[in-house]
Amino acid sequence: MSTEEEEEKAEDRIRNAFKERDWNEIKSTDSWAIFKIMSEFVTGFEKLSKIGPCVSIFGSARTPRDHAYYKMAEDIAAKLVRHGYGVITGGGPGIMEAGNKGAYSEGGKSVGLNIELPFEQFNNIYIDRDKLMSFDYFFVRKVMFIKYSQGFVVLPGGFGTMDEFFEAVTLIQTNKIGKFPIVLVGKAYWQGLVDWIKSSLLSHQYINEEDLDLFCVVEDATEAVKVIDEFYNKYLLSPNF
Repeated sequence: MSTEEEEEKAEDRIRNAFKERDWNEIKSTDSWAIFKIMSEFVTGFEKLSKIGPCVSIFGSARTPRDHAYYKMAEDIAAKLVRHGYGVITGGGPGIMEAGNKGAYSEGGKSVGLNIELPFEQFNNIYIDRDKLMSFDYFFVRKVMFIKYSQGFVVLPGGFGTMDEFFEAVTLIQTNKIGKFPIVLVGKAYWQGLVDWIKSSLLSHQYINEEDLDLFCVVEDATEAVKVIDEFYNKYLLSPNF
């Protein structure tokens, strides 16, 4: 799709948002959307319900293969598998590919939750064929990440990565899911965000002091996996499949 076509499609969406629709049009469009959403939930639940303990790895799709963060994500995933965990990623290129590649290289469970986008996103080759899913809806995909992960490792990324990080931390803060570990990897990258959270959110009392303990920042793969292991050891859980 050309840039002009994308812009025209975006403008059509804005115009349609203000358009009044009759009941027949609502039924014909929204009803089919509901069935599609239900289908994605059912397929996701069926495929992921028996995968065992897994850790989600988030990060930018734009990270090149020769970048230090790509190699770090690959190393983290390989170490997680050696410690008994499966790996879930967004299924695309960049950090996601690195996570699946690290898991695949060690013979571990490599899950990819792909999203259909007009650019960037395509599934990588390191996902187990029976554990590759494609979604139209971001919110359904995020439910799968949260529901079937027992930990979250977040490498540098853009808006999508921030969305995934704050989704996880919000659900933990509000007790909607268990207090699973959230690990931000790369101190230089994340320090500005952490400082802003403290200077703005905390100083305005929009969060509590203890909310800062819902995530931690580490520098390398060994530290990241150590946080996950310590969580499991604390609750006397065994991640072995």
